[in-house]
Amino acid sequence: MSTGGWRAAVLGAVVVVGAGLLLVGGAVLLPGRDGTATSSHGRDAATSGDPMAVGVARTQARLRQEPGNWDLWSALGSGYLQVGRVSADPTYYPKAEAAFARSLALHGNDNVAAMVGMGQLAAARHEFGTALHWARQAQAIDDYNSVVYGVIADALTQLGDYAGARAAVQRILDLKPGVSAFTRASYDLEIRGAVGPARDMLDRALSDSLGPADIAFCRYYLGELAFNSGNVPAAATQFALGLQADPTSTQLLAGRAKVEAVRGQQAAAIADYTTVTSRVPLPQYVLEFGDYLSTIGRHAEAIQQYAVLDTEQKLFAANGVLDDLLSAEFDADHASPGPALSHAQTEWRRRHSVLVADALGWALHVNGRNVEALQYAQTANRLGWQNATFFYHRGMIESSLGQRAAARADLSEALRINPNFSFVQAPIARRALAELAGAG
Repeated sequence: MSTGGWRAAVLGAVVVVGAGLLLVGGAVLLPGRDGTATSSHGRDAATSGDPMAVGVARTQARLRQEPGNWDLWSALGSGYLQVGRVSADPTYYPKAEAAFARSLALHGNDNVAAMVGMGQLAAARHEFGTALHWARQAQAIDDYNSVVYGVIADALTQLGDYAGARAAVQRILDLKPGVSAFTRASYDLEIRGAVGPARDMLDRALSDSLGPADIAFCRYYLGELAFNSGNVPAAATQFALGLQADPTSTQLLAGRAKVEAVRGQQAAAIADYTTVTSRVPLPQYVLEFGDYLSTIGRHAEAIQQYAVLDTEQKLFAANGVLDDLLSAEFDADHASPGPALSHAQTEWRRRHSVLVADALGWALHVNGRNVEALQYAQTANRLGWQNATFFYHRGMIESSLGQRAAARADLSEALRINPNFSFVQAPIARRALAELAGAG
């Protein structure tokens, strides 16, 4: 279903120190929660009655009266960026970039807000090196700004500098413990294999949540953590509680659809996925729906979803969003080995996260280059993340290399962690494991 969102894992106990939170042995981190996530509403979020759209319109009106106000230009850029994220409409990103650039042209010396905005925009476009560059400039001006450290943490995580990301999240915890800090910490704990502490951090974030949006956000990630750990009932409960807090949340509706799908509730799953992809046709939602339709024999409808995915990818690319990672994963799993490897290698040149290492290893595998593939699969597993997809990929690579004992162990672990880790790949894992058992 997904190889990962962003949560967290630390190498030690969590203790309260003064007014801040200290992670003994290191700090912590986040994403969806990563600055690249979109939100709970659909593309109608930009309509005239939406509060964000109203805010943008008011800022535009003020700028007509004060065209030299660099603060207002930065605020307009932030407004465009937020609308683009929430509506999953990347055509707002060039507008945001132009507004931030205008703000910086008017006042470039200590314009932290515009620098942070540029960093957040770069992260939304998956330009994580650029995001880090802007955040470092802002940090040099204001070293006590927790939002600056949020951009730094998210960028370093995606770039694969997990120690640096932890240090940045620790700084956020010290400066401003709250939902943003705790959810980032949760992701860091999760990717290091500390599922229980990751859940505790999300519970801490939930207890600090004041409004429906924050509650829904925390409930969604609690549901994802449960689902990815194989606990479907707990996931269903979290998604349901989240939807009680915010019935408009597309994320939570997508979570509920996934639960309905694995429970065999086809009509409900299709209805919810249809609503999700019509509201917010984000590539990951469209791909998941297409794969689900494929596994229940509705191949013509699955192909339609894959066509939508292609259109969405082109729209995002046209507006500066780089997503070779998703393209690599899709092509590897849908019989396009050459393009899969090209996309994965391109993404690896940009960043060395464990997610990209896994995708590159899998792309090498489907191209028959299993010796190289295993090296990247080992790299993907280096943090100890209890990620079923990672174990599945490594197990299949080991099987191709004739390493039967290792393959059995990894495939068994994948299915132990989450028997429903993928609509398409989990059944393949079960068949491969049965074949390995039969081979002795």
